[in-house]
Amino acid sequence: MKNTGRIATVIAALALVLPAAAGAQQEPKPMPRVQPLDTSVPVGSTLGTVGSGVPGEVTTPGSRNAPTGPAPRLPNGRPDFNGVWDHAYVPDMSLSAKNTTQQKAPGPLPLTPRGIDNIKSYDPEKDGDYTGMCMPFGLMRSMNAPYPVQIMQSDRYVAFLFEQNTWFHVVPFRAEHTPDPNPTWFGDSIAKWDGDTLVIDTVDFNGYTRLDTRGNPHSDKLHLVQRFTRTNAGQIAHTVTIDDPVFYTKPWTNERTWLLSNGDLIEYSCEENNRSLWEGRIKLWRPPGSAPLREPKKKK
Repeated sequence: MKNTGRIATVIAALALVLPAAAGAQQEPKPMPRVQPLDTSVPVGSTLGTVGSGVPGEVTTPGSRNAPTGPAPRLPNGRPDFNGVWDHAYVPDMSLSAKNTTQQKAPGPLPLTPRGIDNIKSYDPEKDGDYTGMCMPFGLMRSMNAPYPVQIMQSDRYVAFLFEQNTWFHVVPFRAEHTPDPNPTWFGDSIAKWDGDTLVIDTVDFNGYTRLDTRGNPHSDKLHLVQRFTRTNAGQIAHTVTIDDPVFYTKPWTNERTWLLSNGDLIEYSCEENNRSLWEGRIKLWRPPGSAPLREPKKKK
């Protein structure tokens, strides 16, 4: 079966929840090397939190035969981004793969004092992490996950379908953000064109999520700008700009290359086999500032 390798990756991601939550560092078996990249992150590392995949590599075989030639266009003349896309797993946005054509980072992040305190105090094994409870990863952490993304594009919308937890993010082509913000896990996004580059501009995050598996922080003041340029028939140049004055002293960027896959997305169910949560090995996470969890009443 062509999707067997990716099904195994999904199962491995759930299996890794147990040692991360229990405090035992257990190195997972390396994923199959499909798009081999040397990276400065140890192969198979989960960086002390929930996650799976080989940093700097894609985990599905479909992109090995990505097409070549000029980028296709829609009848309206705009570049056509429709398709299923593989991309490198980015567990730490401060680190580059050694082959920087696949993923290039800025190096040490320009953290504010508050940002330094935040990352130093982040301990998912002790305090829990929202991903261990299958809560939404957030937009950037979903983009960084080791699973493909399908793009569906029309004149009015562009939609990102994430294999990670079967999430989606639908973005309208619109000039301005909503005047009545409602902070959410994935934020409020609008799409626009800059020549042949698709720009996704996102604000109004709820501040509950983190940028990546490492736990690099962002606040509810994050302004995330993503630029997608289809450079040819088989590749997208993807540039991410993080602007968050709460945790970073200046904006910074991360660049990566997406490869067109000839495969399809498969179902991903985080909750289905999350026994470590049911059986109490994962510490329950609650939104910052929320009331403490209540103990269930015992029957007399």
